[in-house]
Amino acid sequence: MPVITPAGQPGSASNWFETAAGRAVLDSERVLVSEVLGSHPGLPWLWLAPAAPATSASGRGLCLVRHGDTLRGAVRCGTPLPLPSEAFGAVVLQHVIGGREDELGLLEEAARVLSPGGRLWLLVLNPLTPYRWRWRGTGIASAEPLTWRRRMREAGLAPDAVSSGLGPSWRIEPVSGVQNGPGLRAAYALCGQKRHLPLTPLRSPRPLALPAGAAAG
Repeated sequence: MPVITPAGQPGSASNWFETAAGRAVLDSERVLVSEVLGSHPGLPWLWLAPAAPATSASGRGLCLVRHGDTLRGAVRCGTPLPLPSEAFGAVVLQHVIGGREDELGLLEEAARVLSPGGRLWLLVLNPLTPYRWRWRGTGIASAEPLTWRRRMREAGLAPDAVSSGLGPSWRIEPVSGVQNGPGLRAAYALCGQKRHLPLTPLRSPRPLALPAGAAAG
């Protein structure tokens, strides 16, 4: 199975997101994730997380936790995901992909299982934050929003023009609320919608005009 963890990022019990610094980021994102998962009550949600959630999510859905090169939960899998296409109203990819080609396949798979009109939320670390010193030396890869918008479009999603900054800037403590743009926050969230082209009704063919006096039969 292809590796789906961010480049060089630990994927075991020593996962950076299970440290105090990493948990501060996840705790800061908890409210946003909860709101996203409840945004499509008529359909189930899919949540891929980097560590076991501190609290359970409400509603009907599937939460899988990254562990090494696999996702574990109600099912254990890699990519491609053993899930039906267009089955989920909301998908959250919370710090589970980096920039390698095999990892980007997970973004494409997430877009595949998202229903038309549904939204995919991508949460990634901010390469411009002072908080990056907290993950220095771990090999964690990060990229700016412009790069991820391009990748989302390549996966068939229409990304929002503005990202949301989340988490602390330096101190190891959760920070509530979001801001427009990443700024100096530890992480940011990008949202992309899966659009579908409406069926264009076919016009009835116009009758063929015949010259005056011509027989129709």
